[in-house]
Amino acid sequence: MARAKAMLAQDPLRRWTLADALEMYGIQRWGCGYFAINEQGNLIVTPRTTSAPAGNGSASISSSGVTPGGTLPPAAVGPAVAVPTLVPPPSGAGVIDMRELIDELTQRGIQLPILLRFSDILRARIELICGAFTHAIKEYGYQGHYRGVYPIKVNQNRTVVEEIIEYGRPFHYGLEAGSKPELLTIMAIHQDDEALIICNGYKDEEYIETALLASKLGRTVVLVVEKPSELDQIHRVAERVRIRPTLGMRARLSSRGAGRWEQSGGDRSKFGLSAAEMVEAVQKLKSWGQVDTLKLLHFHLGSQISAIKSIKNALREAGRLFVELYKLGAVGLSYLDVGGGLGVDYDGSQTNFASSMNYSIQEYANDVVYSMKEICDADNVPHPNIVSESGRAVTAHHSVLVVNVLGVTEFDTKVPSSIPTPTEPLVKNMWDTYQSTTQKNVLESYHDAIEYKDQVLQLFNLGHLSLEHRVLCENLFWAICEKVLLLSRNLPHMPEELEGLEKALSDTYFCNFSMFQSVPDAWAVDQLFPICPIHRLNEEPTRRATLADITCDSDGKIDSFIDLRDVKHVLELHPKEEGQDYYLGIFLVGAYQEILGDLHNLFGDTNTVHVSLNPDGDYDVKDVVAGDTISEVLSYVDYSPSDLLGRLRANVEIALRKKLLTLEESRALINRFRQGMIGYTYLDKE
Repeated sequence: MARAKAMLAQDPLRRWTLADALEMYGIQRWGCGYFAINEQGNLIVTPRTTSAPAGNGSASISSSGVTPGGTLPPAAVGPAVAVPTLVPPPSGAGVIDMRELIDELTQRGIQLPILLRFSDILRARIELICGAFTHAIKEYGYQGHYRGVYPIKVNQNRTVVEEIIEYGRPFHYGLEAGSKPELLTIMAIHQDDEALIICNGYKDEEYIETALLASKLGRTVVLVVEKPSELDQIHRVAERVRIRPTLGMRARLSSRGAGRWEQSGGDRSKFGLSAAEMVEAVQKLKSWGQVDTLKLLHFHLGSQISAIKSIKNALREAGRLFVELYKLGAVGLSYLDVGGGLGVDYDGSQTNFASSMNYSIQEYANDVVYSMKEICDADNVPHPNIVSESGRAVTAHHSVLVVNVLGVTEFDTKVPSSIPTPTEPLVKNMWDTYQSTTQKNVLESYHDAIEYKDQVLQLFNLGHLSLEHRVLCENLFWAICEKVLLLSRNLPHMPEELEGLEKALSDTYFCNFSMFQSVPDAWAVDQLFPICPIHRLNEEPTRRATLADITCDSDGKIDSFIDLRDVKHVLELHPKEEGQDYYLGIFLVGAYQEILGDLHNLFGDTNTVHVSLNPDGDYDVKDVVAGDTISEVLSYVDYSPSDLLGRLRANVEIALRKKLLTLEESRALINRFRQGMIGYTYLDKE
């Protein structure tokens, strides 16, 4: 991104190209081959195109005539798994033009904001992860097999879960439940006897009994012991219902993860058994004659682990625990569950930055397989089957939130053409500074402007400066800042003191969405999501902006954006043309965002559209899930639409008696209320 801006700054006559757009928005780096730009400047989706497991999904692609630079990683998959490689699709085949798709959906009467889910990307992600482990198992001569498990807490949407079951069936892909509602859902919809159902989280007797009874359906249901008291509880319920459990134990590792959720691991983590507690649990199982029911050892370092070193440290500790438990008599142990944590490279930097990951999916699989083989071989312990619970890495890429820009507040410095004479000395100083600012003295000019601005406020508060002169000085101050910013963009290095000017002088683009509903992590934990226009990418973006949502909360804004190995506080956008739609896409929002979203200002779920490719290479709108209506969100907070209508009618009658309303106005008001109740909670662009 910085490189694209620098190249244009060095040669102002150089024409904007599609390669510049790819570079500026980092599409190749975070897109994993699923997103590119066509010759019309529209963002396109190639759901069946993905990088091979050997890479991290950041190689370039060529679609519809656009050929960005880059090299492709070699394919590295086992014979049992067919993983798609990064092959340029023929023009029009397997390519979805996002602008055309949105235009079609709006013509059908589906209002923005719209959450797009690309089903084929889910399939590609499952194949990618399973293919990586298959390759590693074959490469290292590992004797166990791999079983993927999807933790449905990441995105419990029925269609998403059912598609993961469908696409994961060839790999016996399992599901993980962390609560009773999730367990009840899984036992009803999952029908693969070879797939695992992992039961995590705190458990009461009802949860345990339900899991045990589910195993009588022929499913492989593993109850993971999260704390010492659960083992006695499971034993008591199992004896009562006369069903032998299949047990797992969660280890509380001393090793910790890396990134925002590193507190999930370590000696003081919330879940898991310490080494001493695991030894005690094995002894207890022996005394019951049920040590053979212990089948799985589990650990979890946390979500979005950014550094591979943390994973390697945890694998060494978990591997040693597995071997020692086996030698202690738990010879039924046949699974090692490495939990979740497989990262998503949100900013495309491939670093250990919190919104990135410094490893590839293939490297992750290689390290898991190799570490366990090395540790087990050293003690002649059979290789366990490997389980991973990757949720974010499976679902993040398949969802895109498309929002429309409602309006723009542009920063206007109101540069005066001249100043009145005679005038206040302070006004003249500001004017002279503005006139004399050059690339050689940008920092000095900025310091002078800051000093003069402070003096302006002091003199105004003391009554020695008129309001007109204060306004003139402030306009000159911002004009100096704008000039300093433009000149500093051509400097080899931006001075640290000037880094805040981009944000201070940025426009505000008001977008039709609620950050708290659709991207809550951007607000809650400063998560970065890739954001870029889905059209006009063949035009150079000339504005610098932050995004504001339509809530009345001052926190309802996005002012941190991805940059290569950094965070930038403005986004390059195009001027919004009068009467023309301008659409932005917020990408990689498929993990956690929907289920964590809240009803701030009573903005509900957005319209959701499931899109899949058909055998002809065209796309089908497979499912449309209408967003919440106003009456629905009101019912969530215990308001009855019929009761509200009755109360409104009573108020209307009072207003009619007082002659505040005419009969025609009262009818219009009641009709507007009724129509509003069945309407979308978001704004109509009209």
